[in-house]
Amino acid sequence: MPKQDSLTPAGYRPRIVDGRIDKLLKSFGGLEITGAKWCGKTWTALAHAMSYDSLMEATALDAARTDPNLVLMGDEPHLIDEWQEVPAIWDAARNHIDRNANRKGELILTGSARPKDEGKIRHSGTGRIARLHMRPMALCESDPACGGISFASLFDGEFIPVLKKTTVLDVARWCCRGGWPSIVDLDDEFALETPSEYVKSIVDVSVPSLGKNGDTALRLMRALAFNVAQAPTLATLAKDMGDGDAKAAQNTVTGYLEVLEELYVVEKLPGWAPALRSKKRVRTKPKRYFVDPSIPASLIGASPQTLMRDTQTLGNLFETLVVRDIRTYVSVMPGVANKVGYYHDEKGVEADIVVELSDGRWAAIEVKLSEDKVDDDAATKLLHVASKLTSNPREQVRPPAFLAFVVGKGSRAYRRSDGIYVVPVAGLQQ
Repeated sequence: MPKQDSLTPAGYRPRIVDGRIDKLLKSFGGLEITGAKWCGKTWTALAHAMSYDSLMEATALDAARTDPNLVLMGDEPHLIDEWQEVPAIWDAARNHIDRNANRKGELILTGSARPKDEGKIRHSGTGRIARLHMRPMALCESDPACGGISFASLFDGEFIPVLKKTTVLDVARWCCRGGWPSIVDLDDEFALETPSEYVKSIVDVSVPSLGKNGDTALRLMRALAFNVAQAPTLATLAKDMGDGDAKAAQNTVTGYLEVLEELYVVEKLPGWAPALRSKKRVRTKPKRYFVDPSIPASLIGASPQTLMRDTQTLGNLFETLVVRDIRTYVSVMPGVANKVGYYHDEKGVEADIVVELSDGRWAAIEVKLSEDKVDDDAATKLLHVASKLTSNPREQVRPPAFLAFVVGKGSRAYRRSDGIYVVPVAGLQQ
């Protein structure tokens, strides 16, 4: 947890990653924290730092460009915010840690984009600088009333039924507000301004800073928003962008998708298959999700009220929210090779989310807007995922640690007679 004598900002709300940051600072000389703009990286880093330099300030930026070592000095842990503005800082930080015999907890680096001129970085930082990725707040972080069921504990068979009554309007509000730390205490009237301003910042500042056209990026983001939680082809995205030359447009889509990924605005969700199972019969083309559901909601002009009349769109936005939260929980679970993906095979057998841990345990999850959609037919389909994957003993796929429906509108978390969990997303925590 954050140190009491650190630079913790007033009103800082603890994050799931705090414990992980403490551990990494005790294990490595440096720590890099990456993630989308406005997701809370700087505040969280300050909560663990004793001094800092921000390259958003002209004097610090000029000093770093003159000599990167000038922004590495200070009480430890020393934070360099938005280090990617001067890529030479990476090698300087690595050398700084080496000179101090890899003393633990020396430096924290934060970045909201991959560094410019990344090819000029000579050293990987392996063994000296650990890496951690942050996302906007999960529900249990932004709302103290949420939580109660440990996602990690479900893999150990630990589950306690809880009451957690939520409505479709709650879901619509969560999707439109998003998990931005700056709005947790604001009324909807004011909080809903943040996602649109975020989009403007990406289009007007971040994308041009990488040498790309903001208008083109905006058209692609809108195309992705209209295909949220789907797996559109490049051709579909190009068509939805309104570009004429299909081949040229697909090349444009590819380039701008890379930019949005470099800015951590969009993340791939890969297709999943067990390690010993042939992937030729399993869809492995990645889906792409915005890092927060409020981004696509803003791009399509949605509000909580309009989403109440368009539950299909709301359901897709809600899936984006669940993917965000589960990725956050998995990011701090022990294991070097934990994975989050989706499953879809040639027979149409599918699961919205599959989590596989480093030790081989796995779980399949379906996302439903309401617990009313969880019936025996839906359960049979989810059970079929497990049955199909484990039916061939030669493939040595172990039974799933658990199967679950994560729902938006719900009244309680419980375990069905067939063993499947039904959990309102508001009940989940790390």
